[in-house]
Amino acid sequence: MSTEDRKNVNPEASEVEEVTEEQLNEQRQIRREKLKKLQAMGRNPFLNERWDINAYSEDIKAKFEEMEGKPVSVAGRLMAFRHMGKASFVDIQDTKGRIQLHVKQDVLTPEEYEIFLSYDIGDILGIEGTVFKTRRGEVSIEVTRVVLLCKSLQVLPDKWSGLKDIDQRYRQRYVDLIINPEVKNTFIKRTAIVHEIKRVLEEEFGYLEVDTPILGIIAGGGNARPFETHHNTLDIDMKMRIANELYLKRLVVGGLDRVYEMGKMFRNEGMDRNHNPEFTSMECYAAYTDEDFVMHVTEEVVSQAALKATGSMKITYQGKEFDLTPPWKRLDMTDAVKEITGVDFHKIDDDEECRKAALAYMKDHESALTEKEVNGWTRGKIIAEFFEEYCEDVPGYLDGPIFVCGHPVEISPLAKRDPKDPRITRRFEAYVNCWEIANGFSELNDAIDQYARFMEQQHQLDCGIDDEAHPMDLDFVNALEVGLPPTGGLGIGIDRVIMLITDAPSIRDIIFFPTMKPEK
Repeated sequence: MSTEDRKNVNPEASEVEEVTEEQLNEQRQIRREKLKKLQAMGRNPFLNERWDINAYSEDIKAKFEEMEGKPVSVAGRLMAFRHMGKASFVDIQDTKGRIQLHVKQDVLTPEEYEIFLSYDIGDILGIEGTVFKTRRGEVSIEVTRVVLLCKSLQVLPDKWSGLKDIDQRYRQRYVDLIINPEVKNTFIKRTAIVHEIKRVLEEEFGYLEVDTPILGIIAGGGNARPFETHHNTLDIDMKMRIANELYLKRLVVGGLDRVYEMGKMFRNEGMDRNHNPEFTSMECYAAYTDEDFVMHVTEEVVSQAALKATGSMKITYQGKEFDLTPPWKRLDMTDAVKEITGVDFHKIDDDEECRKAALAYMKDHESALTEKEVNGWTRGKIIAEFFEEYCEDVPGYLDGPIFVCGHPVEISPLAKRDPKDPRITRRFEAYVNCWEIANGFSELNDAIDQYARFMEQQHQLDCGIDDEAHPMDLDFVNALEVGLPPTGGLGIGIDRVIMLITDAPSIRDIIFFPTMKPEK
């Protein structure tokens, strides 16, 4: 192996030039030729099935005093190569971090050392050796044996230029995880957050984890456009779930008083920093409880998840601090509309009067709403649209954490009416950083009322008024007729919670493999 060849495997050089596609192709070919030589020598790395590991990089560093001079067996990916004649310093990266290796010719034998020098950045090695500290004070491993466990046939990006194309990082997350340790840390935190949410639900509130169908005839439990597919054997059109609410409430009807499910939901809608077509949601339902109880559950789940992942209930997201410590503030939706727009819908009962008030305000204020839309809406729909249009994006107004309550019946087909005001429901949405992170309510258990609301939603769907309206679900109505006890229900957008706690600027940063447009 020539000296020039050895330079090609060293990404730690003081000057790194951008590698062209032609050069990359040449280097890939060189790696394949090296593999053929190894195979011809009877050293095919792909025949190795296992390597017994008894230590990891960060553990060795943390416990150096007790591990100094002791033999260890480690494995990891070759990430740096510094050749100095008859000895080399290399870095390998394992699941916990990096550690330096000292490899000497007189220990391995000249033949083994020459083979070792042919290895490339990205190769996966099994290492045996003893723990020591260099003269510069770096904890390292004095290598006594090296085994190539996998030959990397691709060229990893160097640590300076890295993966420049952000889309490429999402497409090739496996490379992103290798090159950027902070990415790996984010996903480790994600796992910790998920585990803590489940722990709180199960240990502190007594919920039982269950599984419900992803495919169904009706995409119920929310107002959203579903993905559609076809089952060949049954010859029926099916939809991927947009929520798991209706199945979970069926289980409460069946006598499972507290149930929850965390899993993937699918909505065939737009994509942005907060939305991915495939996302993780948690829904939980507790018999004999109400909206206030699930507000408490929301506070505990989110605040304790933050505490577990960061050590504090105070988080910083993109430079802004949020204190998730319970209790959270509460805000009535109609009060919010009045506070921001000055229009007091509390004092207006008639739909036509509401339309006039709304159009009068819109005349003097920029709006994405149209006169035609407003003239087709009821009082409750107008309040909800005004809140979304004029309140949600007011800087700092919904920074929270805050519960927005008092949602109109028209936009809450599954929530119980407020006994004090039948125009609204016992429903809330939780906001942090002006994002909705949770939605909960006292569940509607009146089968007659539920049927009427489904009929109205189905009418809007059939007439093309709202293509995201909730379809009729006669089996769910039947379940309510069997009898659903008073129940508090909650849905939390797990991905958004994780974004906030990990300070991730985009939902794509906390999903291993986000939905991407195919490369041309």
